Formats: sequence, C-alpha cells, structure tokens
Amino acid sequence: MRYRLKDVPAMLGTPAGRRQIADGIAFRAWPLMSRLARLYRCTIARRTRVVAVVGSFGKSTTMRAVAAALAAPAPRSMTGNAWTSVALAILRLRPSQRHAAIEVGIGGPGQMQQYARLVRPDVTVVTSVGSEHHGSLGSLDVTRAEKAMMVSALPASGIAVLNGDDPNVLWMKAHAPGRVILFGVGAGCDVRAEQIRLDWPHGTRFHLDAFGQQRDVAVRLIGRQMVYPALAAIAVALAEGLSLDEALSRIGALPPTPGRMDPVLLPNGAIVLRDDYKSTLETIHAALDVLAEIPASRRLVLFGDLSEPQGPERPIYLALGLRAARVASGLVVIGRGFRRYWAGARRAGMPRSAVADGGHTVQQAAAALEKMLQPGDVVLLKGRRPQKLDRIRIILQGRPVRCDIPFCDIRTMECEDCRMLERGWGTHRVIM
Repeated sequence: MRYRLKDVPAMLGTPAGRRQIADGIAFRAWPLMSRLARLYRCTIARRTRVVAVVGSFGKSTTMRAVAAALAAPAPRSMTGNAWTSVALAILRLRPSQRHAAIEVGIGGPGQMQQYARLVRPDVTVVTSVGSEHHGSLGSLDVTRAEKAMMVSALPASGIAVLNGDDPNVLWMKAHAPGRVILFGVGAGCDVRAEQIRLDWPHGTRFHLDAFGQQRDVAVRLIGRQMVYPALAAIAVALAEGLSLDEALSRIGALPPTPGRMDPVLLPNGAIVLRDDYKSTLETIHAALDVLAEIPASRRLVLFGDLSEPQGPERPIYLALGLRAARVASGLVVIGRGFRRYWAGARRAGMPRSAVADGGHTVQQAAAALEKMLQPGDVVLLKGRRPQKLDRIRIILQGRPVRCDIPFCDIRTMECEDCRMLERGWGTHRVIM
C-alpha cells in the first residue's frame, strides 16, 4: 500500500507504524539493493550453490525442508520472499557457505525474471501452480509461465526439481536447460511417497522410493500436502550428493512452519491446527482433508474470509460451508462470510446451535469458539493473512490481546512479536 506523507506523523506514534515505514523504505531500496546483491552473487557468493524455491503454495515449508536437508543456514524470518527481502537473502550468504535455500514469491508479471537474474539458481524447486495470483496474473497459464522463468534461468549444469503431480509444474520440464527430477506420489516420479498416513499429532508417515532406495519415513509435518516439501528436500539433497539417511534425519526433525498446518496445544487440552497464512480455495480443501483424518473427540472449523475467489463468491462460500459441515461438528465464522458459510452448512444438516457468528474482531471470534471448545477437540483455524487470525490462538492460550483491528497489512512481523498486540491501538489512528 502507498502511504501519504500526511500519514507519517501518525505512523511514527506506534511501533507498528514505525515498522510500516521501515518496510516502505526497504521496498523503495530495491533498485539499489538488487544491484548490490547481483554484484555480490556474481563475485563473493559465486561458489555458493543456491536453491531457489518458487510456486503458489508450500514454498516456505519446502524452503525450510531443503535448508534442513542441506544443513544450510536457517532463514531468519518467514515473512519476506520478494523484492528487498530476496536481495538481503543473497547479501547474507557467506563466502564459505556451500548451500543456500531462498524462497522467491511474486505479485505480478515480469517479476520472476528480475529475481532470476539476481538469484542465479543452481537448483530450482517448483512446488505448485494455483489460484493465488488470479487477481494479478489472471490465469494459470500466465502464472506457470511466470514461475517457469526461474527454471529456464538455470545453467546447463543446473537441476530443476519439479512437482510431478501438478500438470502445470510438469509443463515446466520442457523449459529446463539441464537435468530434471520429479517428486510426488505418481508412478513417474523419481522421488515418490507411498502409503501416506497421518500420525496425529506427531506428524506424517510414508514409504519412500528415491531413485530405487527404499525407506520408511516419519516427519513432523502434518498431512499429505506437507509430504511434498519433504520429497522436494530429499530430491535436492540426493542431487547435491548427500546421503539419503543423512537427509532424512534432518528433515525428520523439522517442525511445522508457523501458521501452516501447525498444531498448538491449548491449556484446556484442545488443539488449534493453525493454517491461517493463506486462504485460497486449494489450501482450504487441503486443510479440510487433513482435518477429516484427525482422530479427535470433535472436529471444529473457524473460517475467515476467502482469498482471491474466482467467479461469483456466494456459491464458493456455500460449497465450503457444506464441506466443513461434513467434516466438522462445529463452525465459527469471523468476517463478512457468515451468512454464506452458514447457508452451506445448513444444507449439509448442521444444526444452528453448532454454528457461531464470530463477528468482526478476533476477540469476538475467540469468545464464540471458547464456548464450544472442550478437551480433546481439534479446531482448524483458516483465514487470510491480513486477518491475523493467530490472535485467536493467542487469546485461547490465555494471553491478553487488545489489538482488535480486522485487517493488518504488516507482513514482516508476526503478531506475537508486535507490541500493539497487548497494548492495543487506543486513540491511535490505524493506517493500513
């Protein structure tokens, strides 16, 4: 968002506002920082083998899994994957560093080509192509062509590690100048998972076939979709000459990424399954698939707003309400979608007493959910990143939360680290 000059004094009055100003300065520093980072990559950091991770979904967990498998430095933050954040990731590379994993996200056409010239990947991992960029890119064809630029930027000696189960990612195979490795569950994948089963709440188990090497694998990541980051990391590790058992040991110890299928135990014995970072249609259905497998005394869903719905919104919300009612025994809605979610849940036979309007603040939603929660319950927390629904989890854990704004555009700081969380905004003007 572009802020007006007259907003600056009000923004300087709060820690969150000062963070917004700092983020804005960092964004505007991109032309200079990108040049410095490109020079640094071509000279001081030229010997570091960089793994670029791109895709619509699963990038952060995949990047963390790849870094773990390669024993590369862990990322400092999971909140930045574009513009100056990418330049800083390059500038943090140490001359002696053997490997690095860098997540790259886009928000519009033409951006990936700039990042590719900066990152100069030795390995490119593509996780998926989905509807996340529908508003800015318009179609899956445009989205996959944009993301494929990080594949075509590979040198002839480079390696493309592609999700073999996603047709739009598999399409990129023709754009790879060098070796291609496929990961997934399909028979044609080089690194393949079979017999996937949820081991709630400890993680997921599966049988692995990696270039003919067989292993039974246990990871701490939750659900079928989270097996894909592990497979991608295994593929990268083997391509880079690491032993399979060494890579599996590191990947198996990796905890879930905060906000991405991340189970959190509450004081009353219930569990919140945080998946509050994205709320596109694909991620909602994937999360509901996992929820349906969880052996809980009761399963509940807390829905926020949908991200970038394609087509008329009402039938999409209705279908999600119906799906949620078939998986869960209770539904809480925060934001503007209550009537539409409830209409779908009603069609599935969910009683009105099992559906709660969580209002428009996290305090209202937490109070509605707390009335429902019992020991042994599991509640899926699903909403758009700007809604900051993790505040609901924080409230349920007993921490005071006075920040009640319905929308927050600060992307480089988690709610737990924000001083406005407990302080609240009071008479301060909120500029988002």
